[in-house]
Amino acid sequence: MFIDSHCHLDKLKLDEFEGSLQQVLQNAKQANVQQMLCIGVTLEDFPKMRELVAPYPQVAISCGVHPLYIAKHALVEEQLREYVQDDAVVAVGETGLDYYYDADSKAIQQRSFAYHIELANSFDKPLIIHTRDARDDTLSLLRNGHAERCGGVLHCFTESYEMAKQAIDDLDFFISISGIASFRNATELRDVVKKLPLNKLLIETDSPWLAPVPHRGKQNQPAYVADVAKCVADIKGVTLAEVAEQTTANFFRLFNRVTPVNA
Repeated sequence: MFIDSHCHLDKLKLDEFEGSLQQVLQNAKQANVQQMLCIGVTLEDFPKMRELVAPYPQVAISCGVHPLYIAKHALVEEQLREYVQDDAVVAVGETGLDYYYDADSKAIQQRSFAYHIELANSFDKPLIIHTRDARDDTLSLLRNGHAERCGGVLHCFTESYEMAKQAIDDLDFFISISGIASFRNATELRDVVKKLPLNKLLIETDSPWLAPVPHRGKQNQPAYVADVAKCVADIKGVTLAEVAEQTTANFFRLFNRVTPVNA
């Protein structure tokens, strides 16, 4: 069994799935994807996302404001705090820093990120971190905010081995690998994955984006996390069963508010 630790089910174009999320989840079940975590990126979208997945016990949810949305979608701290307290919310994020696509809003991103860390500690829910071209500031804010208390994951990881190692060693964080690791030009990332301990790895799709080989060019979906797992197994020279078993155990260790169910 596999778990998709990071997907955006509310962003899928459902016309490709007979207009129904049920078909997406059925595809996942057929691929032995047991559960998935649907990630919030704006406060405006959160209620609709929550309603969309509420009928499905195999789908957990998070709440946060993505760093690339901060400049256009004001962070209403009281609203975020209210949503994070929801018992259905198992994690805080997607939050973090992205200086690659938006270097002009660094200060706004940093304030938002710091507040997400504060909330995660207040409610003892792990962080889901987006980081790109902001290695030092990401680690600094996590350390200064004592993020080791709540724990978390650097999702869709594409940064350096040194950053991953510091996140693991200093903060006891997990590193999540997406379909990017299967891309032809991802040699450096594969080298990083090879070095990282399997007991600190998660797997994800980041659906509907970043479909792994052999599905490049298609809309991504949770079923394809099985292909990410195969990629990780090939890189690390272990069996697919080992990757499935360890990443599933890692998921429940980090997201300990999620109840295991059969997909």
